[in-house]
Amino acid sequence: MPTPFAILQEFILSLRHSRLAILVVSLGFVLPVPATQAATSPAPQAAVALPPGVTQGPSAEGITEYRFANGFKLLLLPDDSKPTVTVNITYLVGSRHENYGETGMAHLLEHLMFKGSPRYPAIPQEFSKRGMNFNGTTWLDRTNYYETFEAGQDNLRWAIGMEADRMVNSKIARKDLDSEMTVVRNEYESGETSPPRVMLKRMQSVAYDWHSYGRNTIGARSDIENVRIENLQAFYRTYYQPDNAVLLIAGKFAPREVLQWVNQSFGRLPRPTRKLPEFWTVEPTQDGERQFAIRRRGDVQLVALGYKMPSALHPDATALGFASDILADTPNGRLHKSLVETGLASAVYAMSLSGYAPGLQMIVAQVKAGADIEPVKQAMIAGVESFAATPPTAEEVARLHRESSNNFETLQNNPQQMAVAMSNAIARGDWRLVFIERDLEQRLDSAEIAAAAGKYFRRDNRTVGLYLPEDHPLRAEVPAAPSLASLLAQYQPRAAIASGEAFDPAPGNIEQRTTRIAPGQAPHTALKLALLPKKSRGETVSVSMNLEFGDAQTLFGQRAVAQLTAAMLMRGTETLDRRQLADEFTRLKINGNAYRFDTTRENLVPALALVGQVLRHPRMDAAEFEQLKRETLVALEATRKEPDARAAEALALHFNHYPAGDWRAAQTLEQRIAAVSAVTLEQVKDFHRRFYGASHGELAVVGDFDAGQARAAIDQAFGGWNSAAPYARVLQDWAEPAAQRIVIDTPDKENGVYLARQNIRLLDSNPNYPALAVANYLLGGSSLKSRLADRIRQKDGLSYGIYSSLSIGAISDAGSLAIRAIAAPQNLDKVDAAVREEIARVIKDGFTEDELQRAKSGILQQRNQQRAADAGIAASWASLMNLDRSFLWQQQLDLKLADLTLAQVNAAVRKYIDPARMTVVIARDEAKAKQP
Repeated sequence: MPTPFAILQEFILSLRHSRLAILVVSLGFVLPVPATQAATSPAPQAAVALPPGVTQGPSAEGITEYRFANGFKLLLLPDDSKPTVTVNITYLVGSRHENYGETGMAHLLEHLMFKGSPRYPAIPQEFSKRGMNFNGTTWLDRTNYYETFEAGQDNLRWAIGMEADRMVNSKIARKDLDSEMTVVRNEYESGETSPPRVMLKRMQSVAYDWHSYGRNTIGARSDIENVRIENLQAFYRTYYQPDNAVLLIAGKFAPREVLQWVNQSFGRLPRPTRKLPEFWTVEPTQDGERQFAIRRRGDVQLVALGYKMPSALHPDATALGFASDILADTPNGRLHKSLVETGLASAVYAMSLSGYAPGLQMIVAQVKAGADIEPVKQAMIAGVESFAATPPTAEEVARLHRESSNNFETLQNNPQQMAVAMSNAIARGDWRLVFIERDLEQRLDSAEIAAAAGKYFRRDNRTVGLYLPEDHPLRAEVPAAPSLASLLAQYQPRAAIASGEAFDPAPGNIEQRTTRIAPGQAPHTALKLALLPKKSRGETVSVSMNLEFGDAQTLFGQRAVAQLTAAMLMRGTETLDRRQLADEFTRLKINGNAYRFDTTRENLVPALALVGQVLRHPRMDAAEFEQLKRETLVALEATRKEPDARAAEALALHFNHYPAGDWRAAQTLEQRIAAVSAVTLEQVKDFHRRFYGASHGELAVVGDFDAGQARAAIDQAFGGWNSAAPYARVLQDWAEPAAQRIVIDTPDKENGVYLARQNIRLLDSNPNYPALAVANYLLGGSSLKSRLADRIRQKDGLSYGIYSSLSIGAISDAGSLAIRAIAAPQNLDKVDAAVREEIARVIKDGFTEDELQRAKSGILQQRNQQRAADAGIAASWASLMNLDRSFLWQQQLDLKLADLTLAQVNAAVRKYIDPARMTVVIARDEAKAKQP
């Protein structure tokens, strides 16, 4: 997959009811956009003149389908509330469609699709130039590719044309396979280092006898290494065709115009003459409990139960997912109460392998290394398989209905995320299944949930491990999926959600629309405030807050206490226990935490009041505190042999120049464990009394709200609440220890980690900062297209992911440049050599004018996208106010970026970057490193 973050995609896709997360990658500044006249919210989608051969299909809840003569389908979801567009194409091919000896082929092909086509030979370079957020993911039944970018004709036409061309004209060349195979193999090796992912892969292979869902999407190592280019090309020609794909475009665009562009690019493609392969394997009914054991080095134990379940098209699959949520939710789940709160386990979670064919429901417990896992296993089996006899309570069902409604509302308010979420529904047969499942979740009752659990949570349908002979099996018959037509016949579309205003996210407009309020005297809050009311999709509103307290003297020796104090805040207030508090967050539609959250207009005032109670009056329950300490210690122990953690610790200790106890001092794992173990509840309570308060801090609100009501609610929540301890910033001091090369042995780990760091003495107000930021973007900060990625991933095929990062402050001049990569143990020395060679080449020859223009274009467009999100604006305001800055400062910085010359960038590289001053840490299995 094309980005380091995508290695978790299988898990993200498999979690049924998790809250949505938004990843923001930023250098901390945004681009000014020329002010435009305010636009009104878009009217409902009007009828569009259809090109010849194009017919309009079903339309529901703001989405309209169009069908082309060659079998291609297009979905349009126009939304003018944000100046961005997402293009998402779904191919109906995944790991389920692979044959023997070809496992991992769908995923490997996904990688090669970024290698270009005749008309679009440099796809990653164009992504970088246009500042596009992009990715590709492969799962059981489908592969999808998406790009999110700044709205505009040029970007959108390019994306449509590129996707159409690479559908049928991608290179899929031997030379690209040779280098990308090793990258994918490194991704495989990375998964082999993760206990949860190893557990999932083994659970699939043991639970299934014949169906291809028993094969993990990444594939077998031998298949990855030995796949033939002819097989890969044949797979591509079979499945990457217009009649096997659905394109969804969501965001700000003109439907009539886009329909013409899609017809010109995709409509001209010929209808395939080949017939898609037919798959007839049906998994037999499981005839007994299964159990397996994974024995590897590690620091944490996992106990997993797996149960076969029907296709995601069957209502029992949804009901079984609800039953799993009732069992494994944190903190309300039944297993959480019986296992985590009693200390038998440190965490419990549920996940599902769900798709077009019958799937697998899993429930997993994490247990401290060395503890007896047999009581945990028995308690889990008893709790799960007695579920049908203890049906869900009215409170449990109501909680699930609220969470389901809130999660879907959050999804629907973000067309970009909705576009990607549609891929799984498309793979199951129709995009409207997203709404059908939503409606099903809202009407499921206790009896239906309990009935589904009774059918499938049964002994002979369980996979934990050993095979056991049985004279009288208790088999669970998995029913066939109902027809798609019967499901669609029951579906009644809801009205499309209301859109927000067409907001101009230019810095000048943000500055003009925002009301800044200086710190006040009681009863007013002492926080600095930024209030930006605007109409938003779904009447959503974002809040971001910072609280600052303490100084270097008062915080000395307090880091572990502070860590546990912060973690105790969400475990109850004086009037609400932990479960009641979690329910209140759900009721008020609060997504996030006490410092940064989203909610809705009608819930903002009570949400601020609740957050005030969380911060000012935490419950500090003794049982919760002991549970927190156990969870924290188990999490620390789990990192003991992990290459990432060991490398990061070694690098931090090398650069540490502070005495033990200093707030900034690096600590060993043993020191951190000892510090957490020594903390008492009285110390936590005392820390909260001494330090917490709103004497110093910032709070920003952006979205659909009444400014007067919000100001009053903020004053009510935080006015007169002062920290007893003095406050002064605790800043990093400049220091530069001698460069070293440190190698750490992490036995029995398939993957290794490379970290490099050079300290740089610089402030972001220095004239050289913009040039150095661009240099970092070109060196390794720009995903697939950078000097380091070109060499180490694209050319040498040594690493699945390598990137660089630049950390430069506004007040402290103790900055740094860091580089991180993963690779097989035997390849890490090659990675180190290649990094040094590429930096030396940049210092000697410099970057090119073409690279400079690409970097400026990409960085500035990314800033535009960052400001399109209300949460991003709120977080930026909180950070800017902390530094006594405004969006005009960001505007000035963007202008400096736009005006940079090649000479300035190359001069900054030669002045600040020096490989001889770079400390390198390598964590790997030394025995594997000596192997060829």
